[in-house]
This record gives sequence, structure tokens and C-alpha cells, in this order.
Amino acid sequence: MTLFAALRLPREILFGKGQRHALPIVAAKLGSRALICTDERLAGTAVFAEMLASLKAASIEVFVHDRVQPDVPRDTVAICVEESRAFAPDMVIGIGGGSCLDMAKCAALLLSHGGQLQDYYGEFKVPGPTLPLIAVPTTAGTGSEVTPVAVISDPDRTLKVGISSPHLIAAAAICDPDLTMTCPPGLTAIAGADAMTHAIEAFTAAHKNGGAELAQKHVFIGKSALTDHFALLAIKLLGRSLEKACSDGADEDARADVMMGALAAGCAFGTAGTAAAHAIQYPAGALTHTAHGLGVATLMPYVMNFNRSFSLHDMAEIARALGLTTGGSTDELALAAIHEIARLFAAIGITTTLEQLGLAEDKLDWTAEQAIGIDRLIKNNPRPLDLASMKQLVRAAYDGDLAAAAL
Repeated sequence: MTLFAALRLPREILFGKGQRHALPIVAAKLGSRALICTDERLAGTAVFAEMLASLKAASIEVFVHDRVQPDVPRDTVAICVEESRAFAPDMVIGIGGGSCLDMAKCAALLLSHGGQLQDYYGEFKVPGPTLPLIAVPTTAGTGSEVTPVAVISDPDRTLKVGISSPHLIAAAAICDPDLTMTCPPGLTAIAGADAMTHAIEAFTAAHKNGGAELAQKHVFIGKSALTDHFALLAIKLLGRSLEKACSDGADEDARADVMMGALAAGCAFGTAGTAAAHAIQYPAGALTHTAHGLGVATLMPYVMNFNRSFSLHDMAEIARALGLTTGGSTDELALAAIHEIARLFAAIGITTTLEQLGLAEDKLDWTAEQAIGIDRLIKNNPRPLDLASMKQLVRAAYDGDLAAAAL
């Protein structure tokens, strides 16, 4: 097999304790007028005030939009853009969780190219570069600081929608694990499980022929040698430290591992893409109004078992990354990886079935029908899916029948 790889990342990634203090230096390289997107809670904290003061001390004028809402409702982006347009920012800084970073991406897009967000839904619809973006995550999960995706909720659609373009990738990502120290256990668990799911789905994504047009026509192109490197790093770090970070939020080493794991997972899936767990979560999440990370993590063990026969060697590698190296055949290691992910997620409070997530039984077929239609994710799954097998998988995740998922 000819070696093939592709990777799209920010021009600069800074990671480590205290790296938030580099923000004014990084920003000054990009301009002197910054739109800052954050949420109301974070805007009232001392650490945000400190970052704001450091920007002003560096002669960077700021306009703060502090009303970012979860899942970025479509029309809130238009409000942010309209309010900040007269300020004429020459950069956008997103500070906060994934929604704050996605808001910053969308604001940079509309300030640069105009129109409505609906004009850009899908892949490669962004016509050119946007205002430079600095992403400063305060949670460890979505990986949005390094990915080419912004996810929003559209009131005219049941499912959340995505804008995918390399032009949305931040110019710089500043990841300071100190910013996650006050993240509560429940959010730490959901965000970290989201990151683990990103890493696993990226590592087990379908391997595609690396023709010259592949990465030019598709944002997500399946696994490759480079995305595999980041995915395995994420699995290793999250596997050894996510449970610790949830049980002891003051553990600095665990917090650093989890944030690096989320970052590495973003580096992986931002090019490789995700697959069936994400496809099912879009309709399941829309019906249950539950957190994205909670939904994909609930589904992950079932999707892994469904894919196991097509991804045996990959899942054995996942087992080794999780520290499960005590002998056994490839098939036994693959099973051990699935059971360890199920154990880890249950230990940090992730729901174990779609029924517990709140999905109504009479909506199972609708969920499967919607999921199978999300082609950009379904085509990435290592085991081919049709409507019948999707219904089987959704039913298994509802019933909590891990074995049935593999039939």
C-alpha cells in the first residue's frame, strides 16, 4: 500500500500551563482590533478580565460579544456580526467552550464574505480566507480550536448543521490547561468523552485511496498515517487521565493530559472525519435535547462492536494505547478495547443506552433513517451501513445489547 497522509491545522498551536499569557503577543501579529466571542459566565470571571486587560495593554482595541449560547443558534450569529461590523475588527478571538469557538468562526466568516450562514452549509462553500481567528478553549472536548468545522443550530431544521471549510481553521490555537481547572465534573466527563469518541472514530475511519483530488474535494478524507498519530496520542492521554480529571479536578497533570487529548483528537478528526456514532447522535440529540458529547459517547461502544470485524487491527491498537497489553489475540484485544471504553464512560457518568438518554422507542426508525442520510459521516464508517443495519445498530444501543450491535 502506498503511504498517504493529509493534515490541515492552525499556523500556530501553543499548549501548556500559562500559555494564555501569550495571547496579546499572538494577537498583535494579526492586527489591532479584536472582536471577542465568549459567553456571559466566562465574561464575568477574573481570568477573562485579566486576558482583556493584557490585550488592551498591548494596544489592541476590543469589542466583546458575551452572549454566546449553547449550540450557536443561527440568528445569534447575525446579531453578533451586525453589532460588531461598525467596530471593523481585523481579527476574531474565541474564548470559551466549543460554542464560543464556533461562534467566532461564523462571525469571522460573515464579516469577511457577507450573506447568511445558510449560504455556507456543507463542505467547501466558504469562498476564501476569513478574518484571522485565535481560538482559546476553556473546556477540553470539541477540538474546535484546530478543526475546519463550525456547528450551529438552525430553527428551520430539526438537526444541527455544519459549515466545513479549511478557511475556518484558526490562525492560532492557545491551549492553557489552567483554563479548565474550574470545569465541573459533569462537563469534564462529557467533553472528555466527546474527545475520546473523536479520536476513536478518526482512528477507525475508512481508509480511502489517496488520489490527488481527494483532499481537494472533501474536507474529511478518512484515516491516514498523520491523523492516526494524533488519534492514538489522544486515546493514550484520555485513557490514562480522563477518569482522574473527573474525580479530582485539581489534578493539574490529569487536566493537562485531557486538554492535550482533546487537542490531538481535533487534529485527527479535523482531517480524517468522524462516522456512525456522530451520524446517529445528530437526530438522537435533536430529539432528546442532550449534550452532543453525551450522545456520541453513549453510542461509541455499540458502534465499535458493529465495526469490530472490519477494524480488528485498529481496535487492537486502541487497546494497546489504553494500556491493555497483557497478551491475547487481535480479536481479544479488540474486544478488550470496546469493554474498556464502555467501562471508562460508565465510570465518569456517561449514559449507557439511548433509552437512558431519553430517546423514545417509537422514534428509533426515524433516528436510523435520518442518520443513514448523513452521507459525509456514513461514507467514513469502516463497515458499510445500509438502512437495515443502521436500524439494528440503533436498536442495540437503545436496548443496551452490545452483542446485538455486531450481528
